Formats: sequence, C-alpha cells, structure tokens
Amino acid sequence: MRRLPRESSLLSPQSSVWSHDSASRIRNPHNEDVPSGASPRSYAALSIGAAVVTIVLKAAAYRLTGSIGLLSDAAESSVNLVAALVAFWALSVAARPPDEEHAFGHSKAEYFASGIEGLMILGAAAAIAIAAAKRLIKPEPLSQVWLGLGISVVAAAVNGAVALVLLSAGRRLRSITLKADAQHLLTDVWTSAGVVAGVALVQATGWLRLDPILALAVAAMIVWSGWRLIRETGSGLLDTSLCPEDCRLIADALAPFQKTGIVIHALATRAAGARRFVSMHVLVPGAWSIQQGHDVCEKIEASVRAALPQTTVFTHLEPREDPASWADRGLDRA
Repeated sequence: MRRLPRESSLLSPQSSVWSHDSASRIRNPHNEDVPSGASPRSYAALSIGAAVVTIVLKAAAYRLTGSIGLLSDAAESSVNLVAALVAFWALSVAARPPDEEHAFGHSKAEYFASGIEGLMILGAAAAIAIAAAKRLIKPEPLSQVWLGLGISVVAAAVNGAVALVLLSAGRRLRSITLKADAQHLLTDVWTSAGVVAGVALVQATGWLRLDPILALAVAAMIVWSGWRLIRETGSGLLDTSLCPEDCRLIADALAPFQKTGIVIHALATRAAGARRFVSMHVLVPGAWSIQQGHDVCEKIEASVRAALPQTTVFTHLEPREDPASWADRGLDRA
C-alpha cells in the first residue's frame, strides 16, 4: 500500500472506523457497483473453447507440413488452453463473497492465474527453442505448405476475434485475468502471422533453416510476453497504489468537502484484482456530534464510490483540533 505525496494528503475518502454501510459492502461485493453484463467466467469459458479449436487446427497444420515453426505456434495454443482453464478457476475463486477467513474477499486469486500463465508462457518458449535448435542442426523439407498455412490463418483469425472480446471485457470488468488472457491470445495472433509469412518464405526460397530460425524468434517474443505478465502480477501482489487516473478521480470527488473546511489526509489506496480499496482520515470540528461526523463520512464514501465503482472505502473520523489527529499518518500509528 502506497500513500500519496504530502501535497496530495488532503485528497482522500473515508474513515478507518467501519460503518455499518462499509461492512455490508465488503460482505457483498456483488452490489450495484459491479458492471452489468456477462460474468468474467463466461469470457474465460469462451477462451477455453477458442483454445481447443485452435489447437486442433494448428496441430493439423503441423502434421501436414512438418514445419517446426507451425509446431511452435501449436505449442503456444496448448499453453493458451491450460491458461484459460487456470483463468476460469481463478475467476471462480475471485467471485466468492468474503468469509470469516477472507474478510476482504478473494479477488487477489486473479493474480495467481496471471502469474501461472506468465510462467507457462516462459515454459512454452523454452520448449519451442529446444525443438528449433534440433531442426536448425538437422533441417527437414516441408510438405503441403499452402494447405497448412491456410489452416493456420483460420486458427489465427479465431484467436484474434476472441482476444478482442476478452480485452474489451477485461477493461470493462477490471479483470487482470481476462486482460492477461487477451494479451496472450494477441501475442499468439502476431506469432501466427510471423510464422505463416516465414514458412511461406521457406517454401519460396527453399532455405530450410529459416523455419527453425523463425521458431527461435517466436520463442523470444513469447519470453517478453511472459515477463510482462509476471511483472504485472508482482505489482498486484505487492499492493501497488491505484493508477494516477484513479487517484485524480478520488481527488475530484473529495474537493467539494475540503472547500467546506473538512480536512482529509493519510490517504492510502490499493487494488486487489477488480476491487479497489481506499482509506483516509477525516478531520472535523471536535464540537461536532458523532452523528454529524458520521453523516459527513457517509457522504464522502458515497462520492468516492460514485467516482470509482467497485471500491471499498474506509474512513477514520478525528477531531481537527487535536494535534494527534495530524500526526497519525504512518502505518504504525504513534
């Protein structure tokens, strides 16, 4: 969890004291803030179906041609299938409501899926590189190239269409799992395009070693894709703060309250999969009644949730005149 800089410390949402409304929102994450439409799991199921279709098509293309480049393409689609199955599991876990053991929900399960997918991508790259190295040493002629390439193009089209659907859904539903799956499929599409062009060039020139060289290039691209997924997973597991755009929306939501003399500081934000968490201290006149302070916190929380759906907000109410209220901004309060 990372705090905003000192000059932004007045921009914050609610209190660390749990209101009845805050507690109920955590126990029921599937409230009005959740985007409507198909669930993330339905998109994961679509990815599973697409992976099965492309594996069959690409395996047929490899069997027809004997191209190690097309074999590398088929291997990546096999990884897609396992990754889609892992994604479906992770999204099923993430959809579970909070319980006694996991009071903040299960949304971080998505990071395990993206991490596993990243590692699997690296494993596929290693397998492709090994197979390509063997064919580089001992080249073999290709057969029925144009038929095999035609089948591979159909498989790439299937992957491309599904990737665009998953990418749109991942952004709308704030699902790192769907976005990771979409990025993987898009990488597969570009890989297929490069492989098809390369194998066609092999057929045109007769240079057989170009086929395994192409497979090695594919492996290098896959390594980069897997590394990006693993890095994004690590950021999520380390409770990285919300992006600048989200922080700006929070600041805009809090500005009207600050103009009335209410002080808001010690703002801290983090994301766990699709759900955001925001905490803050709200300083009001000490002469206010508990009810007055509570009402203000409720309004602040509602304002932040309206600006950022799927956000759980915690506010901590403090008297503005007490020096201790200005000094307890650290994780370990004095």
